Amino acid sequence: MSWMFDQNRIILPFFNLSLLLPSCYNTPMLSSLLSLVVISLSGVMTPGPMFAVTLARSYKSPWSGVLVSLGHAAIEVPLILLIYFGFAGFFKLNAVQILLSLIGGGMIVWMGIGMFRTRSQVVNEGKDLSTSAFVAGIITTGLNPFFLIWWATVGSLLIMGFVPFGMPGLVIFTIAHWSCDLIWMSFVSVLVYKTHGLWGRRFQEWAFIICSLLLLGFGGWYLYSGIQLLTAGL
Repeated sequence: MSWMFDQNRIILPFFNLSLLLPSCYNTPMLSSLLSLVVISLSGVMTPGPMFAVTLARSYKSPWSGVLVSLGHAAIEVPLILLIYFGFAGFFKLNAVQILLSLIGGGMIVWMGIGMFRTRSQVVNEGKDLSTSAFVAGIITTGLNPFFLIWWATVGSLLIMGFVPFGMPGLVIFTIAHWSCDLIWMSFVSVLVYKTHGLWGRRFQEWAFIICSLLLLGFGGWYLYSGIQLLTAGL
């Protein structure tokens, strides 16, 4: 795909959504912001490990989405800074991807097994899950190799659109992107918390089983990907 220069900004043609804005509002900042919000929402609304733990944790608290998002931000904000200052290539290294895939896959599988084993106690006895929402946000973010690869590729291109605006642009970028995570996860969390009382106990257990299977599936895929990269390099 060819690169395109637009008022000192480097963006991909696919990301240039400025045509959707009226001419009076079609400024470099607003067009970059629109691209950021659309792509960020498409990413956060895609089911993944973080979505699965948010669903499971929201059974106990409507604030789980906020706490998961804060844990997510604890990894994501430093990562954005690293990429902004030129370290995106580090996360593309095979050794880094292998290490994250194996460690991250193992941790997420462990979380999935724990969730599956405690599902009955959580539903019937009111027992809480062993991993807090904040820590779960950190684990499912920092040990997710595909999340890091996304930032090293697609995320880097989005950040480039804000480079001409200096540090204020970086602050706006970070707040806007994290707000998409926060709003969506909070919506999911409140919805689950408010409605889970209407579910039967059997349905509730199946909800935990599905969440645990999602974690096992993603963790298994990360492990498989890491092993493939490892064997390919031998």
